[in-house]
Amino acid sequence: MTGLAYFYRVTMRASLQMKFLSFLFTIFFVGGIHAFSVAQSDSIAYRVIADTTVKDTLPPTLFVAGISLYGNDKTKDFIIRREIPFKEGDTLRTEKLIKDLEVAKRQLVNTSLFLDVSVYIQNRYGQFVFITVFVKERWYILPLPYFKYIDPNFNTWWVTYNHSLKRANYGIKFLHNNISGRNDKFTAWLITGFSQQIALKYERPYFDKQLENGFSLFTSYSNQREVNYGTDSSKQQFFRPDSLFFVRKSIKAEADYVYRPGLRVKHIFRLGYVYEKIADTIVALNHNYFSNGEKTASFPFVGYTFRYTNADYNLYPTKGFLSETTILHRGVTKDMNLTQLIAINSYTVPVLPKTQLQFKEGAVLNLPFDQPFYNSSLFGYYGNIFMRGYEYYVIDGDAGIIGRATVQHELLNFTVRPGLDNKRLVSYPIRIFGKLYTDAGYAYEKDPGNSLLNNKLLHSWGLGVDLVMPYDVIFKVEYSFNQLGGNGLFLHVATDF
Repeated sequence: MTGLAYFYRVTMRASLQMKFLSFLFTIFFVGGIHAFSVAQSDSIAYRVIADTTVKDTLPPTLFVAGISLYGNDKTKDFIIRREIPFKEGDTLRTEKLIKDLEVAKRQLVNTSLFLDVSVYIQNRYGQFVFITVFVKERWYILPLPYFKYIDPNFNTWWVTYNHSLKRANYGIKFLHNNISGRNDKFTAWLITGFSQQIALKYERPYFDKQLENGFSLFTSYSNQREVNYGTDSSKQQFFRPDSLFFVRKSIKAEADYVYRPGLRVKHIFRLGYVYEKIADTIVALNHNYFSNGEKTASFPFVGYTFRYTNADYNLYPTKGFLSETTILHRGVTKDMNLTQLIAINSYTVPVLPKTQLQFKEGAVLNLPFDQPFYNSSLFGYYGNIFMRGYEYYVIDGDAGIIGRATVQHELLNFTVRPGLDNKRLVSYPIRIFGKLYTDAGYAYEKDPGNSLLNNKLLHSWGLGVDLVMPYDVIFKVEYSFNQLGGNGLFLHVATDF
């Protein structure tokens, strides 16, 4: 209980400091946000009306007489209509219809099915309007060469480990998106290198006529020649034998049920099983890798995720709110007993034309405290939450929170047209953003050992350039500074949190 009391006092102080900084940010930008939100609303209304054949004043209410779809050669009509917040036969106030046209475009962009989307009023006759939805479909079959370093980020692999190919996985990743035209996806990985891995995944967002219930299935088998067996001074420690034998084997199977009753909310229920086995040497190096010096761990897991999405582009929002909260439980015995709570939220507000202010937070809580190393990762591990400027470090612990503030400005927005595809002109939109940012965080561990980053308020800052590419690929080049006196150029690909 003393550990909990100490953690509460320290995190309360850190929370007050972060709330005060957030308050200053809010006061500074609130005037600009209010002024430009009015201007932006007017510009949206003008743009939608300008796309129609209407030149006179619109009536207060409009009747949706028809919705026409074009460009969806593969995608079923009902998948597109599922994302449109109105239907044929609806009577809507004019202001609401104008906003719903923007919502429909945003929802269709976030399906990751299309390169380009247009939703607009094609014709109006009195109160009767006819809506046109035009989409440009992506390539859905992508057999790709696969190459990925196993370290948490590019800089750790390139600098710390001298971009050794021994620390990379390579092979083939086969993607078949939108298999049946219902936005279902099949992915297969055939990987060698650092690990040997076979993995299969199938996702189907809807299996019912109401288009509310879906599922996904995943299974994998892997062998690893190198294992992160612990941390020292907040850096990962690895063991790799001189011979080619494997030091870790893993089997995983998972089934998810997905319930999406509306446009913005999604509920995901998970059920799975994991089997892990490590070599004797790993146990000798870290007796607490699993509980009680065990060499194997075999356990079921259950989880629930609540996801709320209301942004213009989920992977790189320039406006809107995103939220995801997950509760996960591993094991049914005292040797494997973890309840983990993860929350990630993002709020992006336009403050000037082409300029946005973004606040992000990520938090992790592992219960009960004193978990084995296998369950203790908090920040900086691959695919997990991290602080910019601390890419060379990882943080273990029992609980932690990270907050980010970023000012981003669109520098360039252009389209590349490489040629024709099926007699249609192919165009790829590309956007480039500049940004300034600062991060703050805190991670608590009851027994921090020689950790450099636990049980203290952390902060970092920097500037960078982001390249937003087609097919949801995002490159981020950042120059960051941290409170340890470190600084450097860092590269991130595809995702942030």
